[in-house]
Amino acid sequence: MSTTSEPQLPADLLDTRLIQEQGLRGYVTGFASRLRSGDLGSMPVVVGLVVIWLVFYLQNDVFLSSRNLVNLALQSAAIGTISIGVVLVLLVAEIDLSVGSVSGVSAAVLAVGFVNKSWPLVMAVAVAILVGTAIGLLYGLLYTRFGVPSFVITLAGLLGFVGLQLKVLGDTGSINIPFDTWLVKFAQQAFLPASVAYALAVAVPALYAVSRVLGNRRRAAAGLSTQPVVDIGVRAGLLLVALLIGTWYLNQDRGVSAMFLLFLALVVVMDMLLRKTRWGRSVYAIGGNVEAARRAGIAVNRVYVSVFVLCSTFAALGGVLAAARGAVAGQSSGGGDTNLNAIAAAVIGGTSLFGGRGSAYSALLGVLVIQSISSGLTLMNLDSSVRYMITGAVLLLAVIIDSLSRRSRRSHGRA
Repeated sequence: MSTTSEPQLPADLLDTRLIQEQGLRGYVTGFASRLRSGDLGSMPVVVGLVVIWLVFYLQNDVFLSSRNLVNLALQSAAIGTISIGVVLVLLVAEIDLSVGSVSGVSAAVLAVGFVNKSWPLVMAVAVAILVGTAIGLLYGLLYTRFGVPSFVITLAGLLGFVGLQLKVLGDTGSINIPFDTWLVKFAQQAFLPASVAYALAVAVPALYAVSRVLGNRRRAAAGLSTQPVVDIGVRAGLLLVALLIGTWYLNQDRGVSAMFLLFLALVVVMDMLLRKTRWGRSVYAIGGNVEAARRAGIAVNRVYVSVFVLCSTFAALGGVLAAARGAVAGQSSGGGDTNLNAIAAAVIGGTSLFGGRGSAYSALLGVLVIQSISSGLTLMNLDSSVRYMITGAVLLLAVIIDSLSRRSRRSHGRA
């Protein structure tokens, strides 16, 4: 006697069917199923961030004050911008160890061009960012033409561009950027009016819901599965509540920083490019299996070059923002723990070191974790040695969770 069984559905289609059949209950059931299969998404880092905030709040209630959170947002913008580029190279299972040095070179070019050479500020900013773009192009060509491992290329860049930074700065070693320039004012003093901040807090979830609904219509017309309305409503509602509460609380002090808003905008734009474009799907495909991507007709080398270019460009932009934030560019710009924090933020935020998994939001979540640890330990009057050890432990934990989730997904796929 033979028996037949219903064919197994992919996890995303199974979740969609559950939500369509059971509504909110199906949403919870599908979410639990993804967790059991090792598809943790951003949950570990979100839970970890909440725990970190709670622990530091219990030690010093100033930690969650609106003033400290505004400062935390300001401190996160530059490193977070650099980390966006690191996320991109990690998605294709590569690495860039020179993002700190590239940011330092760009800061030096900005300061020398604007202060010493009397370039217009817009020109100095543009040249500084283009320097990063050129460096990324060099990395991409070396990697694709000669097959040199990205680890070696960018390690050489880390050393070489520190020397270039010192050469550009010359004997002065440090150059102050005038406080009355629009760039410094943007980084230090620009905050959104309360009405504008609230309007954005409402508009973002609304745009999210509209885009999902329109996407559903296109998918339905093409005969593809659609995202359930319950799912869209829950996500949009949670986003609205979070943004309104966050905006209200930050407005108790100076408000929402324009520089942090720029960082958020870059995260959103890169997330859309990764999820909605052929290029983004190619990035994930290459990170998942480069040989399969090549056989599928993807221009693998072009994608590699584009990723290295974007990574160094974001590093340069982060260097410009950091210089504007401190109103100075010097030999220490891009040095210290800039490099390590940018890479650690991408990994802690949920981007896999093995490629193919992660999102632009990893940079946001990861940098918030790192800056929260730094801010909390500073309020507790603990020195930097403790911060390095705790950050290292959190990074190791993130990699362990990534490895365990990969193992769980493989086991679930064989089951």
